[in-house]
Amino acid sequence: MSASASEPIHPLALRLRGKAVLCVGAGKVAHRRLSALLEAGARITVIAPAAVPEIRALAESGALTWRQRGYEPGDLEGMWLAHTATGDPALDARVSQDAEERRIWCINAADAQASSAWTPAITRTSEGITIAVSAGGDPRRAAGLRNAIALAADTGLLPLRRRRTGPGSVALVGGGPGDPGLITVTGRRLLAAADVVVADRLGPRALLRELDPAVKIIEVGKAPGDHLATQDQINEVLVREARAGNRVVRLKGGDPFVLGRGGEEADYCRAHGVSVEIISGVTSAISVPAAAGIPVTHRGVATGFSMATGHDELCELPARADHTLVLLMGVGRLERNTATLLGRGLAADTPVAIIERGYSPDQRVTIGDLGTIAATATRIGVANPAVIVIGDVVRLSPHAAGILEPSQQPAAAVPHAIDARRVQHRVPQPVG
Repeated sequence: MSASASEPIHPLALRLRGKAVLCVGAGKVAHRRLSALLEAGARITVIAPAAVPEIRALAESGALTWRQRGYEPGDLEGMWLAHTATGDPALDARVSQDAEERRIWCINAADAQASSAWTPAITRTSEGITIAVSAGGDPRRAAGLRNAIALAADTGLLPLRRRRTGPGSVALVGGGPGDPGLITVTGRRLLAAADVVVADRLGPRALLRELDPAVKIIEVGKAPGDHLATQDQINEVLVREARAGNRVVRLKGGDPFVLGRGGEEADYCRAHGVSVEIISGVTSAISVPAAAGIPVTHRGVATGFSMATGHDELCELPARADHTLVLLMGVGRLERNTATLLGRGLAADTPVAIIERGYSPDQRVTIGDLGTIAATATRIGVANPAVIVIGDVVRLSPHAAGILEPSQQPAAAVPHAIDARRVQHRVPQPVG
């Protein structure tokens, strides 16, 4: 039998548990195919004078039967499916023809177009979905398509939500600083599979528009003086929705365990018998400065950094230009915080950068020094969300050029240290 690549096929999924399957040939190709057949529970007989060590081991373990001899037409009797992969095209064609005469589907590894059946490229998602691609019998093309589909499934680009009747769960997902591309693969997959999303004001909001219309979105975003829900109410929502049997994703900006109260939410869920999973995210304390071309550490400039919210902890943290300070949610206390650092001996000309709305189309970078940055921020209307960076690493930003005095530039701040093109296409010109 022969067929053209364009001939229509009728895809089927076979339940092979306990069914007799014949494999003629015991080489590497046969071993690859046998693994999937064994996983499906088939009762396999292998016919071949010799076998690769892997098939020998399977036979010795009792996983399959190996008859150490050449093929005979009678070997097909009682079989539901046949597979021939001998490495001899003439013998494979003979097995295929014998199977055709007995009305047994046969996969011919030597010639896909002479097969009455094909083995697709298969993958299984974490959601329990089997993906099989035949690609007209072209195994390389099928494998490529399978891998692309599997990647789309694992990264949440395919709508693979499914209903379940078992207990619900909560996943605390760090969404990163807001750019949809900076959420982790696992976080994106969980988001696509969610029944309920409890969403912050920050984070990758654009991903919410891609969710299935049936997904319930509960807004609990917080802004200074304007909370849609208190932390106690958020905790209660997570437990209530999970107890209703839903898969709940708590989508948070940055990382859930970096000033995100993720620990409190996880403790509350566990205390109320709800399963909780933690998915780390890209924290804005590091990523937002990077968006402005500022590394929080740099050889010869700063070997460490501290992150704070700008409360009383500034009295305890290192106050040196060679130790980077990153302040989150600190715009409202900027004048007090700069006064604290000046009072601790940090020089007035210490560089400071404020990055507003990190990774958004209207991101703004303001460069100044410790002595004047508070007045500058007030004059131009700096507002949250913003990340404040204090220390010599600010000089490395392309946005510092022409603002900080050239004589202040450290020797390590060579032009090639930052890919300015990559930064500038995301970030407008600096202000102030």
